[in-house]
Amino acid sequence: MSKAHAETEGRRRNRRRAVPVRQVLATTGARIRAGQDELMERVVERANMLMAWSRVKSNQGCAGPDGESIAELAARLRTDWPQIRQQLLEGRYRPQPVLRVEIPKPNGGTRQLGIPTVLDRLIQQALLQVLSPQYEPTFSESSFGFRPGRSAHQAVQQAQRYIDSGQRWVVDLDLERFFDRVNHDILMSRLARRIEDNRVLGLIRRYLQAGVLCDGVVSARTEGTPQGGPLSPLLSNVLLDELDKELEARGHCFVRYADDCNVYVRSRRSGQRVMASLERFLADRLRLRVNRQKSAVGRPWTRTFLGYSVTSQRQTKLRPAGKSLKRFKGKLKALFRRGRGRNLLRFITEDLTPVLRGWGNYYRLSQTKEVFEDLDKWIRRRLRLLKWRQWKRPRTRLRRLLRRGLSPAQAARGAYNGRGAWFNSGASHMNQAFPKVYFERLGLISLFQTVRPCPWLS
Repeated sequence: MSKAHAETEGRRRNRRRAVPVRQVLATTGARIRAGQDELMERVVERANMLMAWSRVKSNQGCAGPDGESIAELAARLRTDWPQIRQQLLEGRYRPQPVLRVEIPKPNGGTRQLGIPTVLDRLIQQALLQVLSPQYEPTFSESSFGFRPGRSAHQAVQQAQRYIDSGQRWVVDLDLERFFDRVNHDILMSRLARRIEDNRVLGLIRRYLQAGVLCDGVVSARTEGTPQGGPLSPLLSNVLLDELDKELEARGHCFVRYADDCNVYVRSRRSGQRVMASLERFLADRLRLRVNRQKSAVGRPWTRTFLGYSVTSQRQTKLRPAGKSLKRFKGKLKALFRRGRGRNLLRFITEDLTPVLRGWGNYYRLSQTKEVFEDLDKWIRRRLRLLKWRQWKRPRTRLRRLLRRGLSPAQAARGAYNGRGAWFNSGASHMNQAFPKVYFERLGLISLFQTVRPCPWLS
């Protein structure tokens, strides 16, 4: 081969390698008609795959069990996508096992996630985009979890409306390890009622039965739909939609967010009857078990729903649940421990502010201002505690308090009082040395002032 010919061939290979993955996914031919028997063609068609790729790429999730990153998959799809597409169309594609990851639950214990490969996330996202428009219009208006245009805030507000309308008892239903206990045959039978393309049904079953990789060992899975893939939330709603339809047929007022379901009734006796009948229904029809330790019939202000609780007045007010406040303070305590010795301005800006904004945004529906006022005071006291501990010697404390404008007598009483750090962080000399305006200048946000829309501020 001549040198000129070799250079020409090299340039051609480089051009082939440089083709963007969007262009590769786009070369799937013209749009086909939207028939149920051609559902898989709709999954792999141009526009749908491009949308799925954009979504997976924007999520920037971690690598799955094969260790392949999004960038590496993009390079592989330039050569392998036609073959993968053909396998999907012929019903021969085999998903890889998911990677088991355990994350701590807020109330203790761990939640098991199953992280698919990036390629399987792409295919699941493409499936979701085709199946979701078919199921969404038929889902219950009282279902809020994992649905476009719906949120936990809407679920909480709907629950409050039921309570204020006179439904002053709640059947708080918790399903025992729901995502780990989903019966595959029952779920597939529900899907088969609406999906006629056997290739799609077969692919979903293979995703359900794909093994789990843990500590280098692949274990078979005979039940459950692992959290972590794009398709799992839709499958959970398909299965639990039967519970929604049963509650609607009985005329109950209820709110469901994923596997958290609250039914609102007018008396304890009614609640006990509902609890017993739903427990039988879930066991007989869906092969699901109610967690009796976490489920109960009680007053709404004694229960927690999606991190919120309500007051016991005639016109209820939303507030963060006690457990939610306790967990948040525990998280902040750990954050403050890591902030010892750090520059206060950088600690507030880089570490503290994002946590406060995230928590405040979620609990912005709260209608009890005292919670946020008390939290603001507690946070400022914790910041004063950091400053006090940075002044390790009484002589240093005396000098610093004098610099902060205290009189010699006040500074001496504070520096040499012999009390502990927590006492001094809330004492008058530290409040005078570091008033509220000092922290505002450092950029500390106030939960009371920034949580909006606040009913008491409107």
